[in-house]
Amino acid sequence: MSFDEEWASARADASVSMRLNQLADPGGGGGGGTDLTVSRDDLGAIGSDAYKLYNRLADDGDHARQTTHDASIALLNANYETGTALLKVNGVWADQLKTLMDACANISNHLDYSAASHKNEEDDIIVSLQASKINEYFK
Repeated sequence: MSFDEEWASARADASVSMRLNQLADPGGGGGGGTDLTVSRDDLGAIGSDAYKLYNRLADDGDHARQTTHDASIALLNANYETGTALLKVNGVWADQLKTLMDACANISNHLDYSAASHKNEEDDIIVSLQASKINEYFK
């Protein structure tokens, strides 16, 4: 069997088909239901949680920074090598805290924007339908 024949046979026997940007066909025609739905309330709750987490991290995530820095300097002054390591840990903690806070802020801001943008788009569609001739046919 040549490579081309074997390849054609393998493709014919494959149980996986390629699907781009759509749900699998549920069979019977007519398209399938949606697998992802979200409401403004859902977006608002997630955005609110992200905002609360951001504030908690800002309040509680950095309370030991100065004490840790002071301890590392005291260890360095006493010629302990752990002072250098503690300074590095303190710096990494500050960087990671900032990264996490930025992520929470981005999530909160994005969801607030998404909810507002979606509402504005819905309002525009409603206004355009009410102002168009199409609305007359719905009565």
